[in-house]
Amino acid sequence: MAPANKANKKAANSLVALSSAAVLAVYAAGYVRTRSAADRFALQAAARRPAPSDAGMQKDLRPAEAPLAQEDGRLKVQSTEGQRAPVTATVSPRSSFPADAGTPAHAPVPEVGAAPADAPAALPVAPVAPVSIEAEQKNADAALSPSAPPHSEYKDGTYLGWGHCRHGDIQASVVIAGGRIASATIAQCLTRYSCSVIDKLPPEVAQRQSPDVDTISGATQSGDAFYYAVTDALLQAK
Repeated sequence: MAPANKANKKAANSLVALSSAAVLAVYAAGYVRTRSAADRFALQAAARRPAPSDAGMQKDLRPAEAPLAQEDGRLKVQSTEGQRAPVTATVSPRSSFPADAGTPAHAPVPEVGAAPADAPAALPVAPVAPVSIEAEQKNADAALSPSAPPHSEYKDGTYLGWGHCRHGDIQASVVIAGGRIASATIAQCLTRYSCSVIDKLPPEVAQRQSPDVDTISGATQSGDAFYYAVTDALLQAK
């Protein structure tokens, strides 16, 4: 390393050391000068601070509760305040408190089960007639027994009937089984139009148990003739 560089480095280190020493000296001088003032301010603040309250530090100086003593079946309250002679108060165990105004001290207790004098009279109860076991059994049997089948208005058999319209005549065959309409068919078709246009009407008679069938558009007259034919057949079945 060149001698010039070494000299520069030493000069820089010396400047740093001198600067640090100067800063420390300034801080030390300031601390020495201001210490007395800081102590004085602390004393003044302590003088202005209020003294602590003794309310929370005082002990409970209330006299202890007077002990109770029992003698000859009576309670005595003994006072221990100071050194004075004990004061005793006699309390009878059966002493009663004064009754309210207008109420006797010893009100009579009503007997158990006795009704008050001003209680309303009991309402009369109508007697219920006893039901015999036989009647109950008959009612139960009637409720469980199956209901009788309704009376049928038709007699079993096969019946023929005629219906008329302006286009011709139709004969219907109706079969009754078990008092009900089992089936209905077209036995004869004597109209100028084919009865195939009303082929769906015969099954409706057994489904509805009635001659009231639907009306077919374009074949109203033939449908009416079939209706009259079924009605005529059912009249013969009655």
